[in-house]
Amino acid sequence: MFQDVLAAIPLGFFLAFLLGPVFFVLLETAAIKGFRAAISLDLGVILADIIFLFIAYLSTSKLLASLKDDPALFIFGGMILATYGVMTFIQTKKSIPHDEESPEVRKLGRNDYFGLAAKGFLLNFINIGVLGFWLGLIIVFGPTLNMETNRIVVFFSTVLLTYLSFDIIKILLAKKLNRKLTPTRIFRMKRGISIIMVIFG
Repeated sequence: MFQDVLAAIPLGFFLAFLLGPVFFVLLETAAIKGFRAAISLDLGVILADIIFLFIAYLSTSKLLASLKDDPALFIFGGMILATYGVMTFIQTKKSIPHDEESPEVRKLGRNDYFGLAAKGFLLNFINIGVLGFWLGLIIVFGPTLNMETNRIVVFFSTVLLTYLSFDIIKILLAKKLNRKLTPTRIFRMKRGISIIMVIFG
């Protein structure tokens, strides 16, 4: 079990710094809305990962073969992601403030945190490539864990906990950027993230 934990930590580190739409949205949320908001978003992302892992574990090779034979699933997920990016791009254009003072982090309510968690969940869940990623990991690491449920749970729980730990470090670093963020910089950041989403889509 201890060896499984040690083997999982580098994978969690790699996952935390894997560049994708979630990576950039997480940093933006931390810088603009604060630590709790970013954690809420991240928990939604991880919930989607857990569901994908569960699907991958139950389905493994059959589902992977289905995805390879049906690229429409990738196209559908990509279109949703790209559409989300375009909508964010347009909304950002309309909401640009006119002063150049650094923004204060608005105090969020419970519904805001739930909304951010849902945003993180959907942002990760609509990316069918994430499911393919977890399927690949199950197929690669499953046999080395003898497909034992307990070992697989320990291994991938460690991966996700490591991922969350490094995300917290990223969030704390990004939060410090808040003092240097003017409305113009926020505007450029949001527009840039929107374009990145369209590209990844």
